[in-house]
Amino acid sequence: MQSSRHEQWMLVTLAAIQFTATLDFMVMMPLAPQFTRIFGLSAREFGFLISAYTFAAAAAGIVTSLFVDRFDRRQLLLAVYLGFVGAALATTAAPSYPLLLLARALAGIFGGVLGGLIFTIIGDAVPESRRGRATGIVMTSFSVATVAGVPLALVLTNLIGWRAAFGLVAVLGIAAGLTARRTLPEARHAGARAGRGVWTEFRSTLMFPNHLRAFLFTLLMMLSGFSVIPYVSLYITSNAGVAERDLPWIYLVGGMATFFTARWIGRWADRAGKRRAYRKIAWVSLIPLVAITHAPILPLAAVLLLTTLFFVFVSGRMVPAMAIVTSAARPGARGAFMALNSAVLQIGSGVAATLSGAIVQRSASGALMNYNWVGYVAVAATLIAIAWVGTVRSLDAPTSNIGPSAR
Repeated sequence: MQSSRHEQWMLVTLAAIQFTATLDFMVMMPLAPQFTRIFGLSAREFGFLISAYTFAAAAAGIVTSLFVDRFDRRQLLLAVYLGFVGAALATTAAPSYPLLLLARALAGIFGGVLGGLIFTIIGDAVPESRRGRATGIVMTSFSVATVAGVPLALVLTNLIGWRAAFGLVAVLGIAAGLTARRTLPEARHAGARAGRGVWTEFRSTLMFPNHLRAFLFTLLMMLSGFSVIPYVSLYITSNAGVAERDLPWIYLVGGMATFFTARWIGRWADRAGKRRAYRKIAWVSLIPLVAITHAPILPLAAVLLLTTLFFVFVSGRMVPAMAIVTSAARPGARGAFMALNSAVLQIGSGVAATLSGAIVQRSASGALMNYNWVGYVAVAATLIAIAWVGTVRSLDAPTSNIGPSAR
């Protein structure tokens, strides 16, 4: 068992890596007005940019599950992160929509796998009793990305152009990778079960009943949030009267709020029970889900209140949810399970983005139509997830053997 100091440092390092992956993905949403204008894209074509990332990430997660438990966690994470930085550079250099689509798929291959590896390390290293807190710390990367990363990327975009946003991701990724190479702890683990072939182990991991229940829960979470999220920026600029120059305020205020609430939710989930915490937050999240998909023209202050509630509760329910999923792994197969769950997460995101892209339309004036129906889909998926979460059991066994900081 590692010391509290080593555990804290490990979590901060993982949060830094997750920050850059989150920023790379999140910055696509507020850039929707620019992409649709510069490349002449329809709402559906913009949805393909999101789907290319998510479906590529899903395929990469499935492939990774075949070998993840046979390699050192630290070395695999660093190798994947190097590919992620390369994908950010490819996005920065993309000269056309088809090549941009290809670059986003490449980003999905590497960036989508990172989350599964990060939560695998957390599951190996942190006892279940502290896993809500640990998940909350790593998920503050979302808050920092919204408070600092996205607003800075948008400022650079306004000054230089959209390429500057992904250039920022690449620069920060290089810095985080160099730091992680020096400070990330060694991550030894039991590995795949001896005497079992790759495909036998894959089938066992894929078809294990508790894993299937967790996969469905993950899919429902993605449908309940990611059907709405890709078009929030486009909707509030096209329908709610917010100017593009004011978009950084949305992410700054929402991110500041979630920076505190994510960690509080994690600690509360450890005390109150992760399923109970998830259910309570998910019920409350229905309010901003409905409100943001039905919002009329509003003053900026009202939009800020609405989007902040959306950030706090829709993202906040992911903290206990990921702690629940991480604890659902069959002993000895956490890496493969989390890689497959990452694939399910990305498939759910891609399906949700594609579905909402097929539902919403743009009028002659540029306003989004039918976004309210997307809200109804999100509400239905949330209600099913609330009912389903109780079927996912915790199967934790003490598998951690995380060494001291490698230097």
